[in-house]
Amino acid sequence: MDNSMQQQIEQMIDYIMKKCLWQFHSRVWDRERQNAQILGTTTALLCDEPVELVTPEQRCYWADAVCLAEAFRARFAWLGQMSHDEIRGLMQGLHQRLDFLTITGSLNAELTDQHY
Repeated sequence: MDNSMQQQIEQMIDYIMKKCLWQFHSRVWDRERQNAQILGTTTALLCDEPVELVTPEQRCYWADAVCLAEAFRARFAWLGQMSHDEIRGLMQGLHQRLDFLTITGSLNAELTDQHY
């Protein structure tokens, strides 16, 4: 990953950490699922791909993804200069970074506490 992409990911992470409450689920499995679903749906929206909205869960993630995609487009003009393949690569890197910060690198012991 080049330095430019790392900077872009950090800008996106900064937005998520400051503005998105969905990152604070109390269980690892919740965070894994919501990171994958919201960022996957956001990627589809940014790449003008269809999104399946059959279940209430899909619609819930879609609502968060719409807000995130709109915020990213409004704040990061460089997204408009990227191809869909570049956006997918960027979002994959964002997903990995977010998983690290909110799951694997988190010091929050409640995430894995069986009695919580």
